Amino acid sequence: QVQLVESGGGLVQAGDSLTLSCAASGRTYSVYRMAWFRQAPEKEREWIAAINWSGGSTYYQDSVKGRFTISRDNAKNTVYLQMNSLKPEDTAVYYCAGGRTVLAGRNGAAYDYWGQGTQVTVSS
Repeated sequence: QVQLVESGGGLVQAGDSLTLSCAASGRTYSVYRMAWFRQAPEKEREWIAAINWSGGSTYYQDSVKGRFTISRDNAKNTVYLQMNSLKPEDTAVYYCAGGRTVLAGRNGAAYDYWGQGTQVTVSS
């Protein structure tokens, strides 16, 4: 099993930056890919970005490309989501997820491990 704990959420103003962290523990060697998802009120959960735990390849949803950066620190077993130029529409609960296989793409169902989520609120 792998445990994921997110942190770093909060209330910010439009245009501000925020960095989320996701600390992984347990059998982290079993994780192939880590991702960030978000879910806004009354909306479906959406995939935002992903990173391969070993090789470091990154993938982004078009709406955040150029504003968000996903990275990882293997020594700390931590994945980050640097969010710049935040917009009110970025307001959501942000979740990190871990997938054991290459099938862990944009579909949340393909991920095996989930954190509890951290709230990000962007005021206009």
